[in-house]
Amino acid sequence: MRKTIKKLNRKLYGLHKYFNNKVVWITGASSGIGEALAYAMSTAGAKLILSSRRIDELERVKQACSAPGLVHVLPLDLSDTNSLEAKVQEAINCFGSIDVMVHNGGITQRSLVIDTEIEVHRRLMELDYFSYVVLTKALLPHFIGRKAGHFVVTSSVMGKIGTPMRSAYAAAKHALHGFFDCLRAEVAADNIKVTILTPGYIRTNISLYAATNKPYGLGKPSENIENGLPAGQAAKQIMKAIKRAAFEAYIGKLSGERIGLWLNRFLPGVLTRIAPKLVPK
Repeated sequence: MRKTIKKLNRKLYGLHKYFNNKVVWITGASSGIGEALAYAMSTAGAKLILSSRRIDELERVKQACSAPGLVHVLPLDLSDTNSLEAKVQEAINCFGSIDVMVHNGGITQRSLVIDTEIEVHRRLMELDYFSYVVLTKALLPHFIGRKAGHFVVTSSVMGKIGTPMRSAYAAAKHALHGFFDCLRAEVAADNIKVTILTPGYIRTNISLYAATNKPYGLGKPSENIENGLPAGQAAKQIMKAIKRAAFEAYIGKLSGERIGLWLNRFLPGVLTRIAPKLVPK
């Protein structure tokens, strides 16, 4: 038991040592993974810039952080991509520099292709893909000028595989992999890192706002998500992935989602045959 405790303390110390005084900008920080990541990084000594649309929720998260004095709230609307470029300079001005950009905001989707209006596809691409691209392009000169920086991108298992009722969401997440893999190849010589996260089911409220073939969200919890990894544990996995500068990292339980990624890599034909049965619950 003592050896286990000592090993855990060394790991926690390693995370604290790595993130202490680093400036981390997190989008989608008012709930879910972003909120949990804010708490974990604040505890590790990071200086935080928290962004989402909901100012009151961002202020709540700020006050719940271990060091609220080292947290700036920067409201933004990821769906309004024309406003995002100006937000980058505001973010830089908060602490004078940015070390880590965590792209985390977005929405999910639940509807069959035949039922899904094209506007749902456009909404998902604008929010889950184009907002990331706009913010990245605007922040990139800052990272290049400093010869340092780290883009952390919240994709999904759905960014690697395809299952029923997730077409718009999977398309946006697949696009993230293509864009950020290319970016990594371009900026490696400038000491800029890119980590793509592929979370499985994480226990958040994301399914409540899932886009459907209707103009409103799904409005009900998901059984899969309710049984997923707690967001606090996901935040710790994410911080470890950032610390080791992983190119790509699965975040979640050792369960069906992880097996799906393994099958996609080594036995794609098997995954293709079972995919029709993988309807989200």
